[in-house]
Amino acid sequence: MSDPSALKAALANAAHQHGFDVVGITRPDSIPQALERLRHFLAEGAHGDMDWMATTAARRGSPSALWPQVRSVIMLGLNYGQLLDDDPLAILARHDRGAISIYARAADYHDIIKPRLKALARWLIAQAGGDVKVFVDTAAVMEKPLAAAAGLGWQGKHTNLVSRQFGSWLFLGAIFTTLELPVDAAEIDHCGSCRACLDVCPTAAFPAPYRLDARRCISYLTIEHKGPIPRELRGAIGNRIFGCDDCLAVCPWNKFAQAGREGKLAAREDLAAPRLADLARVDDAAFRKMFSKSPVKRTGRNRFVRNVLIAIGNSGDAALAPEAIRLLDDPSALVRGAAVWALSRLMPPKPFAALARDRRPHESEPLVAAEWTAALAPTAA
Repeated sequence: MSDPSALKAALANAAHQHGFDVVGITRPDSIPQALERLRHFLAEGAHGDMDWMATTAARRGSPSALWPQVRSVIMLGLNYGQLLDDDPLAILARHDRGAISIYARAADYHDIIKPRLKALARWLIAQAGGDVKVFVDTAAVMEKPLAAAAGLGWQGKHTNLVSRQFGSWLFLGAIFTTLELPVDAAEIDHCGSCRACLDVCPTAAFPAPYRLDARRCISYLTIEHKGPIPRELRGAIGNRIFGCDDCLAVCPWNKFAQAGREGKLAAREDLAAPRLADLARVDDAAFRKMFSKSPVKRTGRNRFVRNVLIAIGNSGDAALAPEAIRLLDDPSALVRGAAVWALSRLMPPKPFAALARDRRPHESEPLVAAEWTAALAPTAA
């Protein structure tokens, strides 16, 4: 197919047939400001312990730095919106249950999107030749700025992509190609004076509009962060045990959102509102079985149970204290430390002090010992 416009139209049709809901094309040099913004983000330390962001910064700042042969970037979106009458934040009021981000309640989107990107890329080669590379968000690609440049949406004040057609609920994928394809106009910012996403954040993770400090972001803290969650942020996490949908869910543009058509992205019933008491009993084998095809698997069992214990500590439900007491003997120091904090929130001061006298002298792990010390301090929260 030699006519670029005809090829682009056929590509859009093929993308829809492969399950994508929106497609746009941009040039590899369309986000010149991205690298400088990334450098500022890294210089502030706002990436936390995501060291891979710093080591891949040069490649991440420009598609051409990642692959010099690229001439066009095809950005694709797959809608994962749920039923329109479902409130993503309703689970936050159920303190005995764990809140898992909507995108993680279904099959791992990487396993769904990447094969489709490859199939669409093969179709493109068959139609017009050239060479291609496909990416989901595991590579050094700035998907959100590229998607905005390709017209799929704009980066809102919460830094996530917002679509006029699908609201907050788009998974993104990219195809880099050596073909010269007609580009789409970039989407303009439609946030206006709205601050809903900034004001709803429980941990004040946005120091300013369009800026995120990942170190305060619940998604980062419950997924990426490997150590103990900072004590001053634990209370604000509530019952969120994997990710956070708050800033996405309150966006007014979600009034135009649609339920996704991909059945594999339908939420698993057992992950919609799982009981914290059940999750606290998950060992490594059970964790791997439960989340083998889920994005949740990336945290590993110990970080996941750490998150569950934070939620238990925030529940105000003393009936959950025995689960935390049992986990004081867990092999993982990360888990034991979180159990100490949970118990400090659930038990009356005198029984907790008695438990500390029994347990604390036998704890040799510095991380856990520090949790006991902090929990017993007069100003402990």
